[in-house]
Amino acid sequence: MNNPIGALPAEFENTHEGVKILGFWVFLATDVMLFASLFAVYVVYRSRVALGPTPAQIFRLGPVLAETLILLTSSFTVSLSLYAARTSHLKAAIAWLVVTLVLGATFVSLEIHEFVTDVLAGHTWHQSAFLSSFFTLVGTHGSHVTFGIGWAILLTLELAFRGLTVANRRKLFSFALYWHFLDIVWIFLFSVVYLAGVMT
Repeated sequence: MNNPIGALPAEFENTHEGVKILGFWVFLATDVMLFASLFAVYVVYRSRVALGPTPAQIFRLGPVLAETLILLTSSFTVSLSLYAARTSHLKAAIAWLVVTLVLGATFVSLEIHEFVTDVLAGHTWHQSAFLSSFFTLVGTHGSHVTFGIGWAILLTLELAFRGLTVANRRKLFSFALYWHFLDIVWIFLFSVVYLAGVMT
C-alpha cells in the first residue's frame, strides 16, 4: 500500500492482472504513435491556411487555459481515487472518480463549444489543410477523453456494486494510466497547437 502513484500495486505482481496491465502499456504505446503521427501532420500543415483563417485568428487562449486547468485538476483527482482504492477507502475512491468524470465532461463540453463556434463562423475542416489537421488532432484527443468518461462511469458502477476487488483495482489503475496519458497529450496540444498558434 505504500507504492507511489503510478507504480504497480503489490497485489498485481506475479498474477494475470499484472499481465493485463502490461498489455495496457502496449496499447498506450500504439496511441503514442497515433498522436505522434497527427502532431507531425499538424506541424507540416499549420501554415497551409489557403483562403481560411490563420491559427492566431481563431485561437482564443482564455477558454483553452480553462480547459487545461480542468484537465490537469482531473489528473489529480483520479490519483486521489487510485490512492483511496489502494488504502481500501471505497467511498472516497468512488467520490474522486465521479469528480474526475465530471471534470472530463466539462472539458469535452468546452471543446465542443470551441468546435461549434469555429464551424458557425465558417471555419470548417475542409476550408484549409491547417483546419483539417487541427480538427483531426484535437478531435481525436477529445474522442479519447469522451471514451474515458464512459469508462469512468462503468468503473464507478462496478465499484459501487462489487466493492473493491483485485480486478477492479487493476481496472482503476489502468484507467488512471490512460487519463494521465491524455493529460500529457493535452500539454503538448496546448503548447504546439494553441500557444504556438497565437504567437505566430
